[in-house]
Amino acid sequence: MVNLLISQLWSHWGWEVGMGALAWLLIPLLAAIGAGLWGSWATRTRKARGDGPELDGYARFRAAMERSHSGT
Repeated sequence: MVNLLISQLWSHWGWEVGMGALAWLLIPLLAAIGAGLWGSWATRTRKARGDGPELDGYARFRAAMERSHSGT
């Protein structure tokens, strides 16, 4: 629908075919650029922290749960 409107607006200049093709070729080009940026972000190397902070947090959680149930 939009392509038809563009072609009607610029039909007296004679370059509506080129503009329509350009508009439809820009969509996959922008999608490819976006996919490349997302792919590079998703596969970036992250600093390895190890399991220390997670295990410490779990130990604190387990101790707190044992304390809350010991009074009942």
